[in-house]
Amino acid sequence: MTSNLLGLPETRLAEEPDVLASLANTEMEHSDVVIAHPTSSLAWALLADDAFAAGKTLESYAFARVGYHRGLDALRKGGWKGQGPVPWSHEPNRGVLRALYALRRAADAIGEEGEVERLDAFLLDADPTVVRAIEAEEDAKRFPE
Repeated sequence: MTSNLLGLPETRLAEEPDVLASLANTEMEHSDVVIAHPTSSLAWALLADDAFAAGKTLESYAFARVGYHRGLDALRKGGWKGQGPVPWSHEPNRGVLRALYALRRAADAIGEEGEVERLDAFLLDADPTVVRAIEAEEDAKRFPE
């Protein structure tokens, strides 16, 4: 485990092989994955992404909010003390970070400025590269080479 300049240890969540296997199953919708794995922030974040892409902003907000809370549960279980690095480079952390990003995006879309500011700070504290990384992935999906 490494530390940042403030001496806070990185939080590295456990892998979710069952969730990843469900997501790899092309016959399962993201809603089915959430039903099968309701504690997975990754599943909730992907469901929030689906809703947002379909123009269902409030549903996206609600799904992302659940993913955010599931993510906080996972972080605390993983030893997180309310602050400190949650590196994007550690693949199992990405579900929580995606849920935070999805909640920030939906909060921005509904004009919830205070929440956007809090989530910006949370994401920056977790990993300053995360927003750029998620947006690069989204751009790659929209504009494949």
